[in-house]
Amino acid sequence: MGTQSQVAGRSKWMQWTGWGMSGLMIAFLLFDGVSKLVLESHVVEATAQIGYPLDLIRPLGVICLACTILYAIPRTSILGAILLTAYLGGAVASKVRIEDPLFGSVLFGVYFGILVWGGLYLRDARLRALIPLSRD
Repeated sequence: MGTQSQVAGRSKWMQWTGWGMSGLMIAFLLFDGVSKLVLESHVVEATAQIGYPLDLIRPLGVICLACTILYAIPRTSILGAILLTAYLGGAVASKVRIEDPLFGSVLFGVYFGILVWGGLYLRDARLRALIPLSRD
């Protein structure tokens, strides 16, 4: 059985690591959402390649930003993670539909989802209590 200082040290390490992982995901998703709002050329090209109408780019950017903001706020982070999982699932489905390579492209959304949930799991004790990975 660990002492209280060991538990506090582990908790502090987990929280910092979780916020680091979450911070990377938040930064990337904010960049992605903003690039959709300003219609950067690479976003327009990628959207056209997937086969989505170009008039859906900005609404997708708004959805991405809203989900990311919910994820960044500690009180609503679990809801944000659930919504981001759905958003990323749509990206995976779109890549499967156009038969992109599995590891290079299709699973990119899965990797991001793992980082979103992993960061949240490390930084949020409520989630760790809800889904314990071990019996301490």
